[in-house]
Amino acid sequence: MNLFADFENRIKNALETLDLVKEKRSEITFDRIVVEPPRDASHGDAATNAAMVLAKPLGTNPRALAELLGAALKQDADIAEVSVAGPGFLNIRLSTAYWQRLLSSMVVDGTDFGRSPLGAGRKVNVEYVSANPTGPMHVGHCRGAVVGDALANLLGFAGFGVTKEYYINDAGSQIDVLARSVFIRYREALGESVGEIPAGLYPGDYLKPVGEALAQEFGVRLHNMPEEEWMAIVKDRAIAAMMEMIRADLAALNVHHDLFYSERQLHANGGAPIRTAINDLTFKGHVYRGTLPPPKGQLPEDWEDREQTLFRSTEVGDDIDRPLIKSDGSYTYFAADVAYFKDKFDRGFEQMIYVLGADHGGYVKRLEAVARAVSEGKSRLTVLLCQLVKLYRDGEPVKMSKRSGDFVTLRDVVEEVGRDSVRFMMLYRKNSEPLDFDFAKVTEQSKDNPVFYVQYAHARCMSIFRQAREAFADIDLSCEVLASAVDGVTDPAEVQLIAKLAEYPRIIEAAAQSLEPHRVAFYLYDLASSFHAHWNKGKDQPELRFVNDKNRQSTLARLGLVYAVASVLKSGLAITGTDAPEEMR
Repeated sequence: MNLFADFENRIKNALETLDLVKEKRSEITFDRIVVEPPRDASHGDAATNAAMVLAKPLGTNPRALAELLGAALKQDADIAEVSVAGPGFLNIRLSTAYWQRLLSSMVVDGTDFGRSPLGAGRKVNVEYVSANPTGPMHVGHCRGAVVGDALANLLGFAGFGVTKEYYINDAGSQIDVLARSVFIRYREALGESVGEIPAGLYPGDYLKPVGEALAQEFGVRLHNMPEEEWMAIVKDRAIAAMMEMIRADLAALNVHHDLFYSERQLHANGGAPIRTAINDLTFKGHVYRGTLPPPKGQLPEDWEDREQTLFRSTEVGDDIDRPLIKSDGSYTYFAADVAYFKDKFDRGFEQMIYVLGADHGGYVKRLEAVARAVSEGKSRLTVLLCQLVKLYRDGEPVKMSKRSGDFVTLRDVVEEVGRDSVRFMMLYRKNSEPLDFDFAKVTEQSKDNPVFYVQYAHARCMSIFRQAREAFADIDLSCEVLASAVDGVTDPAEVQLIAKLAEYPRIIEAAAQSLEPHRVAFYLYDLASSFHAHWNKGKDQPELRFVNDKNRQSTLARLGLVYAVASVLKSGLAITGTDAPEEMR
């Protein structure tokens, strides 16, 4: 149950009973009414702006309307107190009985508490990582992988039909470079002395096993072939080897895609899918033959004026028109982007989300323009840019360079600090902000390490259940029993913890609507903090301890609260892609 959605409906129903509203009901809308936690928890359990947004269209002042609405709300048995604050905000305090019923429903729902029908099954494609298949994943790919994966998990929990997709950039010039780099390693595996890897090629040792595999499979046959023959063979083997490595790297991070889409599919049959996409844009009036102005900074006399087939993207929000077919008749890389979007649209996705690195900021407008033109506004495209991650060890920055082969791989980081630490910390800052990743900080066992603090809260919940079984050997800890015992939860501190739990459905929906999975990580830390603080109170106030070996009923009531905390922590950790441990040492 979403407490805030529940009381938004109750407030709207109460408004419908007011004569002032009845007189002008056809002239007003309730769309701007919001119910949310008050900024200061001491003011109540929920606050609404209803009087503030409706006073003017109703021809009254906000405070007067708030007084009328407050009087109507006081008839609700679940509302213990209503007060008017400032110019007309309403603060609402809920009854203990309501909190107990809400807690009972949390226990029954378990890890499904907070699951939302918001998405209504709408099809969403989340494409993330999509690194060139030219080497192992490095930490620069890590943030996008985690953000995209957690976002897909979040949207699935919020009721969307999600497909996790990886676009394999296996048709560009970088694949030629990869093949030539692998061929050198192949020659090396045959016993040649290859010396220093030429500039512009990939020098990493990760290509040696690929060269060795080629030597085992083909012997010297490749060496005796002309380049146009061995190139196709080496490309296929190299891409397959790189993708196997990438899948393994992603699996180590607990990232699993539903679909790997090869760019080469778009170039099949002479580029038929690209040609179809261009024809579709042409039919819709978005394609013309023309020339482009010279690039910024280039003198006009140095510019070769060439007529090309262009996408009229400036008419759908882009800065400049984009070439689709070059003067020599070949397709541009952008033409493949158009065809790829059309393929997604034809697969029925109503929303496409691209999670890209910050260096792809220039792609945003052109991709949005493609979406408007191809779908004619029927599909929404959103690009999320992930800012850079800076690695630190012993206070010194860790440098990486993929081209030089001297880089920190994603697997290196996962093996050093653990998958959960990497995933949670990559979400513990908004994707649009830079992130400093400190190897020491993410492994320390303290409140300053968010992933430890949250996982420890779940492990502590599990330890409380073990204590209860030790105190009462025959105790029944089924959720049915716990749900029926929560009427014993009455202390204000316990109610505060229930209130924190009650925020979870609202957090889920807000995070899904804004495409911000970091909100879930922030909430989990706040919930863990509230739980640890309440647990500490039991040290000084024995009557607040979760397990009272002299009172089975009191223990059952509070175990219901612990069960709800554990369920929300486990649910949220699953969205972030991290484990909920039962023990931590």
